[in-house]
Amino acid sequence: MSKALQIATPQALVRGVRTQLATAGAAPGLNDYFRAWADWFLGLGLAPDTQLALAQSAVVRGVETGWFALRAASGEPTAPASGDPRFSSQAWQHWPFNLYAHAYHNLEDWSAGALTAVPGMSGENAQRLQFLRKQWLDAASPAHYLPTNPELLEQTRAEAGANLLRGAQHWLEDAARLLTGGAAPGTGQFRVGEHVAVTPGKVVMRNALAELIQYSPQGASVHAEPVLITPAWIMKYYILDLSPHNSLVNYLVGQGYTVFMLSWKNPTAADRNLAMDDYVRLGLRAALDTLGAIVPGRRVHAVGYCIGGTLLSIGAAALARAGDARIATNTRFAAQTDFSEPGELSMFISPSQLAALAAQMQRDGVLSSQSMGAAFALLRGSELIWAPAVDQYLRGQRPRLNDLMAWNADGTRMPGRMHGEYLERLYLRNELAAGTFTVEGAPVDLRLLTAPMFVVGTETDHVAPWRSAFKTRALTRSDDFSFVLTSGGHNAGIISGPVNPKRRHRIYRWHDATTALSPAQYLERAELHAGSWWPTWERWLDAHSSPARVAPPPLGNAAAGFPALCNAPGGYVRG
Repeated sequence: MSKALQIATPQALVRGVRTQLATAGAAPGLNDYFRAWADWFLGLGLAPDTQLALAQSAVVRGVETGWFALRAASGEPTAPASGDPRFSSQAWQHWPFNLYAHAYHNLEDWSAGALTAVPGMSGENAQRLQFLRKQWLDAASPAHYLPTNPELLEQTRAEAGANLLRGAQHWLEDAARLLTGGAAPGTGQFRVGEHVAVTPGKVVMRNALAELIQYSPQGASVHAEPVLITPAWIMKYYILDLSPHNSLVNYLVGQGYTVFMLSWKNPTAADRNLAMDDYVRLGLRAALDTLGAIVPGRRVHAVGYCIGGTLLSIGAAALARAGDARIATNTRFAAQTDFSEPGELSMFISPSQLAALAAQMQRDGVLSSQSMGAAFALLRGSELIWAPAVDQYLRGQRPRLNDLMAWNADGTRMPGRMHGEYLERLYLRNELAAGTFTVEGAPVDLRLLTAPMFVVGTETDHVAPWRSAFKTRALTRSDDFSFVLTSGGHNAGIISGPVNPKRRHRIYRWHDATTALSPAQYLERAELHAGSWWPTWERWLDAHSSPARVAPPPLGNAAAGFPALCNAPGGYVRG
């Protein structure tokens, strides 16, 4: 038979369609999810056994739901499911609400088996499909709607609808705030410089990108080595200086450390061309130069948080390449250097989505805090989108904010060029781990990081998963390396306070430069401790500091060109 008359097999047809989908120019940012659905559908078409199993499962669950409906309709209280806090109230044990919840659980269980990888489906598409399933299930939950939630209905009856009137008022207030850019409700009790960011200090350096705050000592003597903190510029620095009882800065100063903190400018469209090189030069290096003038001859305990920790690793390796030994120790909080496993954040990082983002940033010059916040909220939609919406608009209850929640509402913007570099070169290409990332034209080699390291990961981190942060061990060459895994998430796990009975942490210490462990081996061997990790880190800092204390340095050094410019928290944090 000639090739022209050969009939293509179903497998060949599907491969051809998948090839076309891979190169399809659908709407940037949306085509990834379209392809995931199409990939699953095409693979399912080639798997008749899977089709039959799914159909049988659907019938079984449908019949089971029918029998449950008959039992529930008899009036006898029947629990819809166990272990789901959304349906734990006694009100959910009565008809028809127990049926709603039970049917939802059957849908949840069936979709878990249905929307899985099928023959020929890529791992990335399977992950995207699970992400979409999560969003779909959040939207389908009967707990999120007034007619299907007995607790909401009872509250509405008891209050004669007053809760819904309050909710409508809250919705109108929030809509107006979105249009005008006003502050979130309740944040007024956490004003910067009055209630949070109140540790005394002075701004001792200011350039086009950052201010440097030096905090006032609390005693007659201090450790010889100062602490320099490089926070993330995706957030405002005062997450590390919240209310005094919850302030890492206040804790360190109270333990006798001279603390310096970078406070990044909140960029505008005029800053669109700021690049990663600028953050190294005007941030980390400028801060080290300032410390060299105020505390001359002293090596530095360098600390980085989130993307600030990534910057610290980049800058410290660049300094080591030049023979600069000013950094005595390297501490990192919830920060990545290997981005090959970024976790759920990968749902927003692909060539097509970055192309859409690049177009937006080319137009606006910056990425707004609202855009970033929406992406992070989708990772925990039930907690960060649906639950607040139900509470505020149906229950009519505004949340009672704490200092961390108020800080989270104080967003920042990202300069277009830097953010594009960060996502494409670090996340998409993983250049830093590969050794191809460059600073000022020269490659960054993380193997040059040999100073003592203290790396902290958090158990439920959606931004920098701890297994990703753990990869730092294999990329660096410190023979004094500690990895701490603390309970909590990206922010709450770090901001644990010095005393926190709800926290726990594990620690494992390496005393050679190359031995590695898998995450599973780490969990088996790490020492488990109750309470906050802050005192554990402070003891580590103390052990790596000079034994003799010294007189506190002056606040700034006017003679060297670094006068005290103004009181902390400075001006950039208010931008």
